[in-house]
Amino acid sequence: MTERDTLASLVADPRPFLDVPDPLLRRLAASACVNRGDDATRERLEGMLRDDPVAAVRRECAETLGSLAAAASLGALVAAIDDPEVGVREAAVTALGEIADPVVVPRLLELAAGDDDVLIREAAVAAAGAVGDEAALPTLLELVTSGPPQVRRRCVVALSVFDGPDVEEAIQAATGDRNPMVREAALMVTGGRSE
Repeated sequence: MTERDTLASLVADPRPFLDVPDPLLRRLAASACVNRGDDATRERLEGMLRDDPVAAVRRECAETLGSLAAAASLGALVAAIDDPEVGVREAAVTALGEIADPVVVPRLLELAAGDDDVLIREAAVAAAGAVGDEAALPTLLELVTSGPPQVRRRCVVALSVFDGPDVEEAIQAATGDRNPMVREAALMVTGGRSE
């Protein structure tokens, strides 16, 4: 089979390629499963997210599960937050935001407030904003002033999905943040208005 034939077969039905030895083909197959939301495929991707030896494949599985937005995958994605590879963890956190189930907000806020990796903290803030649950507001309002610059910037954007005078005040205050990327994000959210 030529490479072109292999890719054509993968596009036509990626599921048989989830079990091949080549990690690149497994990764491509996981990505191509985005249009296949059946339970068997979803469960196979969850198993790969847990067990595949290649981090890039696990990451692709997390991203695809997020795109499928299946609440049934919440458990697998929450478990993937503890993956040893940061890229897999970030993809799992982002996927939780795409699924947007408020049940994950406490875990997202825990990560946003205190994970050791700033990339994970950023992803958790973004995911909490994507979920849009009011329970996230106290943590986001705190982190928009106290977090590292990347987290403060993400908080500005996450807060933009909420309403209320405390939210408007926090975003307006961020237009004067000591960090230029935070200020820029706040100015974009406010339409360039600062007081």
